Amino acid sequence: MSVISNVAEGFSRQTDREFAQFLYVAKGSVSEVQSQLYVALDLGYLSQEEFNDLYRQADEVIKLMSGFTPWNTASLIPWGEYAI
Repeated sequence: MSVISNVAEGFSRQTDREFAQFLYVAKGSVSEVQSQLYVALDLGYLSQEEFNDLYRQADEVIKLMSGFTPWNTASLIPWGEYAI
């Protein structure tokens, strides 16, 4: 839920710089989900097949967010080397 909330909050700021920053934060949230998938797998809450499917979906979300910005996000955030 935090991923979509970050995207929505960034969009509502109505500046490219803040929107790019919130997309960067949302991407980090997806990475957090991926790390929790490893925990769930290790604890036996997910099968390897379920893990693979969910991890792949998270990767797809990251790719979609990366293509979501029509501008060069590296020039919009001060720490541009970490841009989406």
